[in-house]
Amino acid sequence: MSASSAGTTTRPTAYNWCRSQSWTPSAVVRPAGVEELASVVQQAAARGGRVKPIGAGHSFSPVAATDDVQLDLGTLTGLTGIDRQAGRVRVRAGTRLSALGPLLGAHGLALANMGDIDRQTLGGAISTSTHGTGLGHTGYSGMVTGLEILTADGRLRRVDAAHEPELFEAARVSLGALGVVTEVELAVCESFLLRAEERAEPIDETVARFRERSRTADHHEFYWFPGSGVGLTKLNTRLPLGSGLDPLPPLRTKVMDGLLANGAYELMCRLGAAVPRTVPVLNGIACRGLDQRTYTDVSYNVFVADRSVRFTEMEYAMPLEHFEEAFAGLREICAGMFRDGRGVSFPVEVRTAAADDVWLSTAHGRDSVYIAVHRYHREDPTDYFREVEDLFVSLGGRPHWGKMNTRDAAWAAQAYPHHADWCAVRDAVDPQRVFTNAYVDRLFGS
Repeated sequence: MSASSAGTTTRPTAYNWCRSQSWTPSAVVRPAGVEELASVVQQAAARGGRVKPIGAGHSFSPVAATDDVQLDLGTLTGLTGIDRQAGRVRVRAGTRLSALGPLLGAHGLALANMGDIDRQTLGGAISTSTHGTGLGHTGYSGMVTGLEILTADGRLRRVDAAHEPELFEAARVSLGALGVVTEVELAVCESFLLRAEERAEPIDETVARFRERSRTADHHEFYWFPGSGVGLTKLNTRLPLGSGLDPLPPLRTKVMDGLLANGAYELMCRLGAAVPRTVPVLNGIACRGLDQRTYTDVSYNVFVADRSVRFTEMEYAMPLEHFEEAFAGLREICAGMFRDGRGVSFPVEVRTAAADDVWLSTAHGRDSVYIAVHRYHREDPTDYFREVEDLFVSLGGRPHWGKMNTRDAAWAAQAYPHHADWCAVRDAVDPQRVFTNAYVDRLFGS
């Protein structure tokens, strides 16, 4: 069967969500099922070609870029199994996180934690070490208890801690370089509510209390607009499902999130990009304009926030004990940029995650603080990101694989205790490098 018989289209250029990356696939294939998927992979392997799966295209890094066959798993969606006794579900890898919350909720189940963006597919989220916030919880890959993965030989392998354990460990975060993840088994919990408390306070107080709050709160994060003296904190407290809903009124949500937090902010970012000297004033306005609110809703409605203003992002995970040093250094970098007339309009986001044992997870072996820096998509992030990356790497930082970074294989070999183990699994299941691209080769060698 040719690639064209599996729902192939051609297009001149592909882009990620923020348009920071572009590439030209030879074909985009949307297989109707696993059999067609296996055929496409086998054909590519036979001719010495390359295949790269893509999720939602939300990664800021070129993790999904290819000049050969791009795989779109948009047909592989939905729940395929529920084991209530074990607290596990099976989900097809092309399922969007935005759909997964309601799907689980219909069965009285939930993910224990979620990130603040849910545009990604499940397969893409676990492959890039995506995460939420809370020291009692890991990222998505730490919730994975089993996988189905189609390898370069066309075999569909069902792996877990007892069956092909090395492939399982390597595939929980794989950057799409070991094969095509088609289905994921996840640990889940009973549905629950979250009470969210969003407040503004002096940034020095936010920093001083960050580690204490992170250890005592179920989920804690904060935002800081560079150049401002304000920390915008969010504390989420887990409540039983029967505790009672107190959601945000729909009209208030539409006005605050749709118009002020996104529509008006887009205009402010455009002005800041065109006239950089206005950024300090605009950041101050942004801090004052955000709502102070407390509300209670089902977990997936509270974890996730609307992010319609496009931006580029770099995020590093560091040992939690380095938080204060990392944030102080970041403030110095931002202050220097403001002095040079290069003000940063987009906020910094700070979160945490529990240590896990996933080989290429950003939180492998250590409780971690995540600091994410952003620039409006019309601005060049190069200088800002380079300075911040140098600082974070010096403090033991590891990059989110789906976000911008300049790391290489020599660095990765030192930063990840199981780097060599992961590379050995890659050599075993994909010796021809059917699933590679330039980004993967930079990080793990060709």
